[in-house]
Amino acid sequence: MSRPGQTPSQTLGPYFAYGLTPEQYGYPLRSLFGAVIAEDRCAGEHIRVVGQVLDGEGKPVGDAMIEVSQADASGRFVASREQALASGFRGFGRVGTDPDNRFEFRTVKPGSIGEGNAPHLSVIVMMRGILSHAFTRVYFDDEAAANASDPVLAQVPAQRRATLVAKRETTPGGTVYRFDIRMQGERETVFFDV
Repeated sequence: MSRPGQTPSQTLGPYFAYGLTPEQYGYPLRSLFGAVIAEDRCAGEHIRVVGQVLDGEGKPVGDAMIEVSQADASGRFVASREQALASGFRGFGRVGTDPDNRFEFRTVKPGSIGEGNAPHLSVIVMMRGILSHAFTRVYFDDEAAANASDPVLAQVPAQRRATLVAKRETTPGGTVYRFDIRMQGERETVFFDV
């Protein structure tokens, strides 16, 4: 009987770039997902979410991969490929950190998925040195009332909630939300045991 090989979450190193974000790193394969979650024709407030993944010393991580899933501006999730093609909203994006150790997603600000739920992005982080991916969320600092009633955010100790909130900036290029993911340290991002 042969032994099964290792799965991606059991290996160290950034080899996932080859199979999951090949175009970004110059491999001759097509990426299934990228930084564009919502095309320009998609309804809603168009935003960019930008940031860095930082290690315990506050230094940028150069080989992280970030996945984002979200509801559309009306709070609905994509139910089929056809719906995504028709609306221009994919609901999912995946990027590795760029040469400047940053990530960026272009999307629309999500709506609430139900009463009491604040608009948010669900995020998965993969990088060298962690054996299983880390799950977190991104909330928006201009949604204070909705954030105060969100049942998931309410479970996070008050002094740690700020690690889940992206800061809004208005730039000549449009609305940007800044969200850095801190993997360790005093200001470590809250990660969820999913």
